[in-house]
Amino acid sequence: MIEIKLDNLSKRFNQEIIFKNLNYHFYAGNCYAITGANGSGKSTLLKTIAGFSLPSKGSLKYLLNGELIALDEIYKYISIASPYMELIEDFTLQELLKYHSRFKAFKEELSVSEVIDEMGLANARKKTVKNFSSGMKQRVKLGLAFFSRAHVTFLDEPTTNLDVQGAEWYQKQLKKIADRLIIIASNQKEEYYLSNYNLTLAEFK
Repeated sequence: MIEIKLDNLSKRFNQEIIFKNLNYHFYAGNCYAITGANGSGKSTLLKTIAGFSLPSKGSLKYLLNGELIALDEIYKYISIASPYMELIEDFTLQELLKYHSRFKAFKEELSVSEVIDEMGLANARKKTVKNFSSGMKQRVKLGLAFFSRAHVTFLDEPTTNLDVQGAEWYQKQLKKIADRLIIIASNQKEEYYLSNYNLTLAEFK
């Protein structure tokens, strides 16, 4: 079982405090929502917890079955979908997933073809990603987060650019990974409707 512990975690840019003295303990099998006004720092906190951005103060610890995971090893245990995530757009969808699987295996030994089918993008498997619509690209990002083998999944404004059908697909897939530790940054309740806990950033300024 994986856990994430934040001890007095703080982040500032120049003189602006994004969050400070954040103490929290995340546990596997729970879904957490990070909420707050636009520009409040939800994405920054998410990136900090995921290990992509260093805190200004405090500590971040990942533990697996009580054993500390080195910070430079965190990437092995997480998956993420976010607006700032880049896709290799010169690849076809099939090529992109094959490349991704070299670094992070898909859960349940899913094949590339099966993952594409699960994404609902079977008709686009040989299409170049740069020619995808914004909604299709978002499905790819979410699919990589959902179907990769991971203990922790981070989702930042996950239904951005999705139509009604895509949002329903998102909610269906979210339920399927309920055994993971899930952290969602969003102000849209329909994106974090499964959450057990809500962290509001205004409380940590």
